[in-house]
Amino acid sequence: MSLIPTTILTGFLGSGKTTLLKRVLSEAHGQKIAIIENEFGEENIDNEILVSETKEQIVQMSNGCICCTIREDLRSALQLLAAKKRKGLLDFDRVVIETTGLADPGPVAQTFFMDDEIAESYLLDSILTLVDAKHADQQLDDRQEARRQVGFADQIFISKTDLVSQDDVAALMHRLKHMNPRAPQTAVHFGDVPIKDVFDLRGFNLNAKLDIDPDFLKEEEEHDHAHAHGHDEDHDHAHDENCDHPHHHAHDDDVKSFVFRADRAFDPMKLEDFLGAIVNIYGPKMLRYKGVLNMKGTERKVIFQGVHQLMGSDLGPQWAEGEARTSKMVFIGIDLPKDIFLQGLEQCLV
Repeated sequence: MSLIPTTILTGFLGSGKTTLLKRVLSEAHGQKIAIIENEFGEENIDNEILVSETKEQIVQMSNGCICCTIREDLRSALQLLAAKKRKGLLDFDRVVIETTGLADPGPVAQTFFMDDEIAESYLLDSILTLVDAKHADQQLDDRQEARRQVGFADQIFISKTDLVSQDDVAALMHRLKHMNPRAPQTAVHFGDVPIKDVFDLRGFNLNAKLDIDPDFLKEEEEHDHAHAHGHDEDHDHAHDENCDHPHHHAHDDDVKSFVFRADRAFDPMKLEDFLGAIVNIYGPKMLRYKGVLNMKGTERKVIFQGVHQLMGSDLGPQWAEGEARTSKMVFIGIDLPKDIFLQGLEQCLV
């Protein structure tokens, strides 16, 4: 049985997760989707979509999709679904896990790598985060879970943009970019999202061949004109008097990102020791990290990424003739000591 692609859908209370899911479930894409709902008193999908009220944990929907409400841990729900699929008792193509609005997606993501049985059945495709434009600033100010959900995202959908001004949306997008530069942002209207923006994003391939995001090595301002400040991911406005997002400065979020770039190659042993040490110390605060590296001793790119203490690396394609062999690493985390990271990485270069 090939690996079952899985998407984690997260977002704060009221951000529109259920609306998005209903939209995905009702679209005629011909895919059979198993939904795992983390029950937490929010409105359950089943009320409106499901064929029958039933006490069963797994319910078949009218369009061939399945809904499974977790009454125990996620691991056993995933094992149960995989076992039923193997035995031909259930037919589905992929899984979507809707987390409660108060959940930190980290432990959910880790389930797919920590548990051999789950890793042999499932492939974690991506983490999608919904952000409510009307209430986001308050939620991000007050709740670390909301900030973590942004930090973990592979794709950010911004809902309820019709309820706020364009300037407010631009300021919110700028703030989110500052927290997580690697997640594309899309405004969505009542969950209306093309299916290609939801599935098979391959944002998360720790346990398979790692794919390189083709835009990953480009300068950010090339594909993000809204935030083209020239000084790139750091977003340090101290020397940028003309910044057009004045009220962005009011938010000093603890979830931040920074980038390391180098033209010299890494010494593999030194880098492995250093990354091992920082993951050991700061792992719980390291939400997502990712890199394309130029390593001494190989003509191929080395791709690496991680979540918390879990880190994976793989050989990518060869460096093209004439291509600048630039290493680039992005770190997204909570109060990470940027100077220690950057100096330590510098010392790992040949």
